[in-house]
Amino acid sequence: MLMKKIALLFSFFVLALATQVQAQESGPVITFKENSKDFGDITQGQQVAHTFILTNTGKQPLIISNVAATCGCTVPSWPKEPVAPGKSAEIKVSFNSTGKVGKQNSVVRIYSNASEPIEKVSLISNVLTKSN
Repeated sequence: MLMKKIALLFSFFVLALATQVQAQESGPVITFKENSKDFGDITQGQQVAHTFILTNTGKQPLIISNVAATCGCTVPSWPKEPVAPGKSAEIKVSFNSTGKVGKQNSVVRIYSNASEPIEKVSLISNVLTKSN
């Protein structure tokens, strides 16, 4: 009897897993051309920006619900309309180095209905103090 229960639970687990995999394969998928941009050395107070190109390589429209930065020094903008399968879109990210010194890794999280619901891109820089 115990073996039948274990077999039944295992069957439900396999079915649930297969259903989840199928949903991921048929849904939207974010593919980035690049997921980070390294600006190298910049001067304190300098603003830098980069546009990340994403493509929906899935089979359903991609809907980006939110894009959030780790601090107020990093500002993202993103498409508010769905990205059709096979189409590309841009996420623009700017970083203001005012008040920053040293190695910076500004991470931006992209929240969507994709198979991976949270993706990340980042702007990397080394902020040097201004010489007067």
